[in-house]
Amino acid sequence: MFQTLYSYFWWERLWLPANLTWADLEDRDGRVYAKASDLYITLPLAFLFLVVRHLFETYVATPLAGLLNVKEKVRLKATPNPVLEKFYAATTKHPKQADVEMLSKKSGCTVRQVERWFRRRRNQDRPSLLKKFREASWRFTFYLIAFIAGMAVIVDKPWFYDLREVWKGYPIQSMLPSQYWYYMIELSFYWSLLFSIASDVKRKVGALGGDWGTLGGDWGTLGGGHGGVSRGGWGAGFAPNGGGFPDRIMHCTVFYPLDLYPAFFGYYFFNFMMVVLQSLHIFWAYLIIRMAQKFITGKVVEDERSDREETDNSEEEEEAAKNGPLSNGHPVLNNNHRKTD
Repeated sequence: MFQTLYSYFWWERLWLPANLTWADLEDRDGRVYAKASDLYITLPLAFLFLVVRHLFETYVATPLAGLLNVKEKVRLKATPNPVLEKFYAATTKHPKQADVEMLSKKSGCTVRQVERWFRRRRNQDRPSLLKKFREASWRFTFYLIAFIAGMAVIVDKPWFYDLREVWKGYPIQSMLPSQYWYYMIELSFYWSLLFSIASDVKRKVGALGGDWGTLGGDWGTLGGGHGGVSRGGWGAGFAPNGGGFPDRIMHCTVFYPLDLYPAFFGYYFFNFMMVVLQSLHIFWAYLIIRMAQKFITGKVVEDERSDREETDNSEEEEEAAKNGPLSNGHPVLNNNHRKTD
């Protein structure tokens, strides 16, 4: 059964243009081609990245946070309560009003105390400001180094200036050492993120791994996003740019291949992945523009990707907005009116 599924998955007509077989991509005459087995090295490299990340966050990011006055916010912890904890873990973190009233009876707490307990408990699960800073510092450092290194090794390549060179000889294109290490390091980095924050990198791991194991790797570097090093690497530096990506990269992957081969499954699959990537670019650009707009207009800037931290007096704030200031939970009457004769 497994062998049958394996054979169907690697069926040549899925991943290769017509009249080509996997035998055409075997190493010969000093030319080396990308192979799916190359991906095995990314797993130990991913664990190495986890070690390096820990050292970086401990000895670089944390002291840097201190210099920039990034401080931990003191959070009030929820009082241990087995009844509320069980509901929180097994049912929902955001109980409805009916659930709050039911939990109030079961736990012996007032409705207000139950609501306050859930707010504090949710805040406990939210990452601290220092943790966010350390993670952001690590990713920024990797992306910056990868982009600079990637651009440095492709500046002398013909496809840096002419994207049509990406498809010259495709898919029988030998692999450059710089191209190999670009893929292995990038994919290992995203595996390491998958091991620590799985929901953040599923798309990139799937796109990079699938491309390497099937189509040889050259056009996949177009979407790498941090500076490509092979054919198409010129475009990789523009991948985070919502305008340059569809204008240069997707035009190259959608139209140029059809000059060489009829469309096949691999062509549709990877162009679909490129569309998904562009959609994500648009989404993140929207969030960035919103944050920039708030900054320019003088409003408080918050991370649009994160949940807003709740405070114990959030309900009182809402009441104050509706009914004016509160005193001991009751509206304060305005007795400062002028007496009239």
